[in-house]
Amino acid sequence: MINSNTTLAELQALNKNTLMEQLGIEYLELKAGFVKARMPVNNKTKQPMGILHGGSSMALAETLGSLGSAFIVGHDQSEIRGMHLTASHIRAVTEGFVIADAVIIHQGRKTHVWNIDIKDESGNLVSTCRLTNFVVISKKKEE
Repeated sequence: MINSNTTLAELQALNKNTLMEQLGIEYLELKAGFVKARMPVNNKTKQPMGILHGGSSMALAETLGSLGSAFIVGHDQSEIRGMHLTASHIRAVTEGFVIADAVIIHQGRKTHVWNIDIKDESGNLVSTCRLTNFVVISKKKEE
């Protein structure tokens, strides 16, 4: 279960054998309504032209928003499904890390909307994303 007692090391362990592990996503902070992580810009996250792939940025954004929603509703009581993700890629990055901050902007009973800004190590905006999650309440909770 993901809750306020979950450590960053425990969150990181959840990434084993997943896309998040392949992309090198590292969680830095998690609290209600906010998630922060970083991702390397390397051969696993770049496109052939040597810059950060937009899909890598979008995977980072969806990961953070989904984790944030799971934290809010209780991962053992509900499932989170990404239903809509948009991104505007502003600046190219060729090396180092990108740092993403996900902030909830709507917390409904069945939907959550997150704004995720991805910046380079100098604080320049790289991508800005908007994620809408659908909260699927488990049958256990409904009974």
